[in-house]
Amino acid sequence: MPEITLRNITKRWGKFFGVDHLDLDIEDNSFITLLGPSGCGKTTILRMIAGLETPTTGQIKIGDKVVFDSEAGINIPANKRKVGFLFQNYALFPNMTVEQNILCALKKEKDPAARKAACVEALRAMRLEELAHRLPSELSGGQQQRAALARILAGKPRILMLDEPFSALDSYLREEVEGEVGGLLAGFDGTALLVTHNRDEAYRLCREMIVMDGGEVLRAGTTREVFADPRRLTAARLTGCKNILPCVRVDAHRVHLTGWEQELAVALPVPENCTAVGIRAHDLVPAAADSDNRLPVRVGASSENPFDWNVICTSVDGSAKLWWKVSKTTLSSPLPETPAFLRAAPENIMPLV
Repeated sequence: MPEITLRNITKRWGKFFGVDHLDLDIEDNSFITLLGPSGCGKTTILRMIAGLETPTTGQIKIGDKVVFDSEAGINIPANKRKVGFLFQNYALFPNMTVEQNILCALKKEKDPAARKAACVEALRAMRLEELAHRLPSELSGGQQQRAALARILAGKPRILMLDEPFSALDSYLREEVEGEVGGLLAGFDGTALLVTHNRDEAYRLCREMIVMDGGEVLRAGTTREVFADPRRLTAARLTGCKNILPCVRVDAHRVHLTGWEQELAVALPVPENCTAVGIRAHDLVPAAADSDNRLPVRVGASSENPFDWNVICTSVDGSAKLWWKVSKTTLSSPLPETPAFLRAAPENIMPLV
């Protein structure tokens, strides 16, 4: 049985649809990313499941319990849904210490000794023992986040929701905290949902992924499956594919590239309504003139990153572009010479609709 079930969920503000007739099943003990651009409905979905936002229509179940049903008039309050929600700003009480913030989540525990023990365990689990008596203003961003997670987990939620939890952190601290949170969540005995617009963050942290745009699910599956075969053009862009090449389907495993006037072999089945293929920039390699799946190119612009080069190539007539990413062996590695041909292996070409 799915842990979370959404049926025909719609959220509307006047004429604007945040979510439109959404059906979604999230399995028990899964850790799933909702990936999509700002305003696509990700956070709204979390808030509706948690009971912080009321859907316009539809039904939500947590386990076998209906927590919202527009037709039956059911709307279980947020504090009775066993959902922990980590807000973007962490929502710690500013006038309370870390310890006092955690104790607030343990008010239902009437035994003072048990309440104190649970607080001590939460502090230990998040490595906050030495910070227990500090106010939130005396903590770093990463420490505030750990304190907020400690308060949430002390309440033993059935479902944990994280809404852009690393967006306010600088890049160095983000990677450090992300690693800590990922390790802690790996031991979480429940279902966790992460909202993000950062594809790299989603890939590193979660085993499964749901790609959304415009209140609609575009693609769902394991994270590796979604990146290898996004299926939808918008999903390919959201997972970072730079090269979206218009094409015409030739047969079940071949396409004709518009603008390149080349045929490519494709390992994945090409659907009847395929209009483009995606090729990730790092999957292109220099090729000989007699190679299969070769594309004739000329060098365009380039830009240097610390650990790779971005090279924008064009077709021979200059009408089409191709992004090529080349890893550097050292910081001083020079710009590679642009070959006459670049090639993508059939297994690295993604048919899109």
